Amino acid sequence: MRLMDQSGAVQYVKLAVGWDPVRRTRFGSRSRDVDLNASALLYADRTLVDAVYHEQLTSSDGAVRHHGDSTTGEGKGDNEVITIDLTRLGAHVDAIALLVTCYTGQTFPEIDNAFCRLLDGTTDRELNRYDLATAGPVSGLLMGILHRRHPAWEYHRRELPLAARHPVEAVPAITAHLS
Repeated sequence: MRLMDQSGAVQYVKLAVGWDPVRRTRFGSRSRDVDLNASALLYADRTLVDAVYHEQLTSSDGAVRHHGDSTTGEGKGDNEVITIDLTRLGAHVDAIALLVTCYTGQTFPEIDNAFCRLLDGTTDRELNRYDLATAGPVSGLLMGILHRRHPAWEYHRRELPLAARHPVEAVPAITAHLS
């Protein structure tokens, strides 16, 4: 999907992840919290050159920013958001993998109302949405890949289930899907 709006190429996108917090049981105890993580992995010629996730909140050029790590899913709507200013990315970056992982290890069907979505960052128009429970009993998902196609960027939905709790664990599988 070519990223276009009424005025031309989309220049700013958001990756958003949301889920519901773990509910308390009748006896007041609760299961361990769920910690989903949004990640953006930046590639140049199929080589990982930068990453933005809960342990590194900004890309080296400042074009990609993680806006805070939710470790519980508390609050309404999006719990984690990564913004990507496509106009500020270094010219060498030609692909960005958009990834969701569960750091606490639960599989997506075990998490209430877990989703990820891609938005036009200027209008907040939803470009793509994925219900994570449909990914199957895995803890990671490559949602899609942004590819630089001059003069604009294109988004390719991938929906690749991954056995990964941390973005680093997903890199080998993602690299094979960059072309």
